[in-house]
Amino acid sequence: MTKIKLCGLIRPCNIAYANELRPEYIGFVFAAKSRRYISPKTAAALRLTLDSAICPVGVFVNEPPENVAELLNGGVIDMAQLHGQEDETYIRKLRSLTDKPLIQAFSIRCTADATAATYSSADYILLDNGSGGTGKHFDWSLTANVSRSYFLAGGLSADNVAQAVSMAHPYAVDVSSGVETDGFKDFEKMCRFVQAVREK
Repeated sequence: MTKIKLCGLIRPCNIAYANELRPEYIGFVFAAKSRRYISPKTAAALRLTLDSAICPVGVFVNEPPENVAELLNGGVIDMAQLHGQEDETYIRKLRSLTDKPLIQAFSIRCTADATAATYSSADYILLDNGSGGTGKHFDWSLTANVSRSYFLAGGLSADNVAQAVSMAHPYAVDVSSGVETDGFKDFEKMCRFVQAVREK
């Protein structure tokens, strides 16, 4: 079954929603320029109320590896998602500081982008549209030759995620703006999204 990541959680009620819906992953965004930015202190407090069966992922954009490792090793998050221009040198440095799993995000505009992503040494790759958070999806047929497990992101919602799963066969789907209303997580939209994935 396709796994689910609900990303950009920032409020206690968001954690309550996740605990009820039980996705496999949730995301805390530590990129300062994001409107979903959350401080490490707030994330640590929210983590305490998160169901232990749900894996908290930290989303970073060109963050010094030492800062990422501190949150991983300190138990604030269990996985790191690298969403900037992090390269293999960066990943090697981060792996020297922590043994926690890593996800590397890639912008997919053509088949070559999808192919290049498969060579990442990260534990998982995430295929997205542009820089993320755009609310638009890329051409899912570009994933046809991706030969490893990946997270599918970008423009997903309850209205199209079943089609995305059928076409792209991702390991997991990652949603943020697609389950929001006026910039805030919408429990009804989250419910519909999770149900659409789990009915596939």
